[in-house]
Amino acid sequence: MASEENLAPEEKSADSGISMVDVLEEEKQLEDDANAVLGDSDDKNCTYPRGYLQRQALYACQTCRPQCEQPAGICLACSYECHEGHDLIELYTKRSFCCDCGNSKFPNLKCKLSPVKDAVNSKNRYNQNFHGVYCTCARPYPDPDDDVEDEMIQCVVCEDWYHGRHLGMADLPSHSNFEEMICRLCMEKHGFLWAYHVSSLGTVVSGGDESANIDVDSCHGQTSDRTNGNMQQCSNSEQALPGESPEKQKPINGSQSSCTEPSTDGSQSSLESSEICRLSELRKREINTEKSGAFWSSGWRKKLCKCGKCMTMYREEGVVFLLEEGDTVHAYEERGKARHNTESQYDQGMRALSSMDRIQQVEVIHGYVDLKSELSSYLQKFAENKKVVREEDIKEFFTEMEARKKRRLGGGIQYNCK
Repeated sequence: MASEENLAPEEKSADSGISMVDVLEEEKQLEDDANAVLGDSDDKNCTYPRGYLQRQALYACQTCRPQCEQPAGICLACSYECHEGHDLIELYTKRSFCCDCGNSKFPNLKCKLSPVKDAVNSKNRYNQNFHGVYCTCARPYPDPDDDVEDEMIQCVVCEDWYHGRHLGMADLPSHSNFEEMICRLCMEKHGFLWAYHVSSLGTVVSGGDESANIDVDSCHGQTSDRTNGNMQQCSNSEQALPGESPEKQKPINGSQSSCTEPSTDGSQSSLESSEICRLSELRKREINTEKSGAFWSSGWRKKLCKCGKCMTMYREEGVVFLLEEGDTVHAYEERGKARHNTESQYDQGMRALSSMDRIQQVEVIHGYVDLKSELSSYLQKFAENKKVVREEDIKEFFTEMEARKKRRLGGGIQYNCK
């Protein structure tokens, strides 16, 4: 099947040095970034009546709540309606939070969208991000005094943001190799997590006179071949160690294979019904713990043990949310996509571009360059005045742009040179 690049010619603009595919890919990245922050958030209604939401976009108002005062967070809609023109700190998304706008933390402001609120939201949790600083270095982002290019990564436990260079790791994995990150401090606080981490790869398991390196995840759905990186699916039968046949393989530490995953049909799995503690089995193996953060691949949360003892531990350590699939940022984004149920601008653009001839593509390129230049100039005044860009502002921009276009074309086309 032909790829999208083959379907859509990459017509270059001599003036801009870009192609329409470049434009669409840049737009897709911006759209993905917006979905990550605003995905399932409501921009029209204050979220307070909905209680402590599983996840939502939040902001801290530095105009109403200076850094020296107790922190507070406001929802997306209140950032538009009640705090327009204020100095806002974007907090990305936080879990289990109820909007503070207009409560006792804002004595001089009444929420326009949901005026009746409790004095405080006792279950809200605040960290240093609400004061505009991040990481173990407690610096703002972007940091005017930091010239080092380094991305920020959010810890899924404490939800603070960290510079990659401050995670205690010599090398960071590529984005395609992980879905979530847990910082060094949270890994130390919740040490049981190391038993589930891929860094436990390389555990030595004895079987008679033989030993082999195996992956801790080998009986949780897949096993890793460390030599060539190939992945093999874990079957219901026990996996043979190198040099052994399946019949000769010995159970690890005398235990039975625990390949059973939590049931997806709501019934209790054999793991839970027999109260076999997966964590206890993993801890029988040699586990590598490090003074660093840890990166996690997709689906790692599903492998956490759900026996009674572990459930009690999760509650005591305040990390029960790790068992909730809807807690992840990915789930939040997917809820937003499902709610809006619209085709991405990238897909729309690629389809439209494929139907154009060469001349039309060149015209679109030039039109895009003009639009980008004029829109940047128009939005600059909002940034300078710290004003929120509303829907009517964008409509006004395009109305004026259309009027200017008509004035340019009003004189007709000149066919003869003079």
